Amino acid sequence: MTNAHFNAKSTTDEVLAGIDLRGKRVFITGVSAGLGIETARALVAHGAEVIGTVRDLGKARGATQAVRDAAQTSGGHLEIIRMDLADLTSVREVSDAMAAAGKPFDLVIANAGIMGPPFGHTKDGFELQFGTNVLGHFVLINRLAPLMTAGSRLIMLSSNGHRFADVDLDDPNFVHTPYDPWVAYGRSKTGDALLAAVFDARHRHRGVRAASVHPGVILTELTRNIAPEVFEAAFASMNEQHLALGNAPFEVKTPAQGAATTLWAGIVADAETIGGRYCEDCGIGAMLSDDAVVSAFSAGVRPYAIDPLRAEQLWTKCSQWTGEDHRLRR
Repeated sequence: MTNAHFNAKSTTDEVLAGIDLRGKRVFITGVSAGLGIETARALVAHGAEVIGTVRDLGKARGATQAVRDAAQTSGGHLEIIRMDLADLTSVREVSDAMAAAGKPFDLVIANAGIMGPPFGHTKDGFELQFGTNVLGHFVLINRLAPLMTAGSRLIMLSSNGHRFADVDLDDPNFVHTPYDPWVAYGRSKTGDALLAAVFDARHRHRGVRAASVHPGVILTELTRNIAPEVFEAAFASMNEQHLALGNAPFEVKTPAQGAATTLWAGIVADAETIGGRYCEDCGIGAMLSDDAVVSAFSAGVRPYAIDPLRAEQLWTKCSQWTGEDHRLRR
């Protein structure tokens, strides 16, 4: 199936209309806010069994009430477990528990992420955004990969923010580079897109596919690290640039519209169509030239974010940085 009937305004319920997900198992990171809640709700509403990770179980129990309500009438199920992507020990404990249970996953969604925090480090000493958004997910998806069988998919949440910066394989922790929160965010979102590309390349031979997704601009808790007045000023400036380039007025998406592309790529779209690709607005993102002038709200993916060689280079570095070398095999 293509995106012939879906677009930027399509919602999760529209994308999944008529689809029965009973018997399907889904693993999602970050289900206590925004896109994660909506993604889990839509899946559970169609009968799926969802295992969702959160950092704060207390917060998650209240935040996911809508998901549990949907489960009562659909036959779906939500289980929430604690996992901190900024702590690789936590990631390994959860993924090892999944492996010990031995139940396969039809869909894995690397949804959780942080954006624009002050300079900091994960518990393992990595720059906070790259360590959380990329390295935490890298360890997770590699350890869950054996539970993904033919027909299953991995969806990595990237962003058009990848256009802020390519990954820096020589200085990922800003040791020799002045820290800029948006450069760091860009690096991490490029990293997520590259992980999807290389995961697809390494697992497609056994029928497991992967894609990255830009959900669109949605006002969620992702902006919690940014002072409201700073965010509002930056948003206004980006919108002015967007209009100056001749674009139509920009519209913020709802969580239901933002999560739609995740479910389109993860369930609805043809596997060969989305495999290794960057998706947005329920379709495949257009390739931009390296020098294309675009606004922060424009569509399209920079070539470096889906470059196969760059993806393999990142994979190798991630395996070294996280100490996962011995686990990885084609």
